[in-house]
Amino acid sequence: MKPVVSIIMGSTSDLPIMEKAAKFLDEMEIPFEIQALSAHRTPAEVEAFAKGAKDRGIKVIIAAAGMAAHLCGVIASMTTLPVIGVPINASLDGMDALLAIVQMPPGIPVATVGINGALNAGILAVQMLTVGDEALQQKLEVYKEELKKKIVKANAELAEISYKYKTN
Repeated sequence: MKPVVSIIMGSTSDLPIMEKAAKFLDEMEIPFEIQALSAHRTPAEVEAFAKGAKDRGIKVIIAAAGMAAHLCGVIASMTTLPVIGVPINASLDGMDALLAIVQMPPGIPVATVGINGALNAGILAVQMLTVGDEALQQKLEVYKEELKKKIVKANAELAEISYKYKTN
């Protein structure tokens, strides 16, 4: 089994956040890999990864970074593959990472999800992979239908709660 999605994080301390993407990819039966690479501490390894990802069969890269959040942009600058950035709340409530990832110069786009938004990064990666893959598209439709059912169920449960002045 060869990975088609790569989850890259600046350090393993990001794993509790990034495992949400990993679990979603696993649920969707998408082969993926996880690595810790640092734009500042292991720049040569980041370059080798980014420049070799396409040839290894990677189709989408999810990159997470906090504080000096350069990892996502550095990877995006060295590949034509789509890169999804996950800003990690490591300092300043994650705003520093969000701004560092989203404010890329022209020609170096990084799709960016919300702070600690690894699940959305996983979903976005799958949405990118569904282009031309009807079976995967159907899996994603089932997942989104289940999200809808959870809200409908929650609303039905709320209807059962009684308060003296509740009107619905």
